[in-house]
Amino acid sequence: MEDQSIGARLAAARAAAGMTVAQLSAATRIREAIIYAIERDDFSQCGGDFYERGHVKALARAVGLDPEAMVHLFDDQHGGAPAPVRAAAVFQADRRIKLVERRGPNWTTALGVALAIVVVFGVVRVMGGEPEKVRSAGVRISATPTAPATRGAGRGKRAAAVKGQVVVEAKAGRSSYVDVRDAEGRRLFAGTLAAGKTVTWRAPKRISLLLGDGGAVTLQVNGKDLGPAGASGEAVRRSFGPPKSRAR
Repeated sequence: MEDQSIGARLAAARAAAGMTVAQLSAATRIREAIIYAIERDDFSQCGGDFYERGHVKALARAVGLDPEAMVHLFDDQHGGAPAPVRAAAVFQADRRIKLVERRGPNWTTALGVALAIVVVFGVVRVMGGEPEKVRSAGVRISATPTAPATRGAGRGKRAAAVKGQVVVEAKAGRSSYVDVRDAEGRRLFAGTLAAGKTVTWRAPKRISLLLGDGGAVTLQVNGKDLGPAGASGEAVRRSFGPPKSRAR
């Protein structure tokens, strides 16, 4: 036994374990042709020292031999362990190969990245061009107003008509959400108008209102009492122009 070669020992151990080459191949995932060659001490099909030693270890383990002892025996019978390879040399060679192989495709990659940047920039410009329209697509209810409630307001006074201006006075019988904008879409007020509170807004051209509860708010526009803006619990949109302009 001491004088047996690596291949002979592996073949004898396989036979003693009652395994066929096909069964050993399935257990180790090493091709049958390679196992037959190794058992004849022909390691030319393994692909180099690293794979030779790996196959010996895997086959030894599968047939019940000591894997490390078999690898040491393999090294003794085949001129010793392979010389270590410096990692820097391996990575340097790998880097040179990759640079040569990828030199052409890099232009395609760069073009793809540039196009992606252009598309993203265009989307941002389109979406960011009219931020107010995007933000106002839905109603955002806040517990506090987003602008001072007294902007353009005159508390305690009737909302008298003013030439060239829209004057809207809103009085809350009970709390209601109110969103007020001018003709340019600028927000004059957004938030909850508390019960009993009266607020007046003035603006040129037009004032548009969104009321969460039309029945909770009474309106006076350009000095004229219009009564409740809508039915109780009804969400209402109203828009008003300067005096002599018909309300919508």
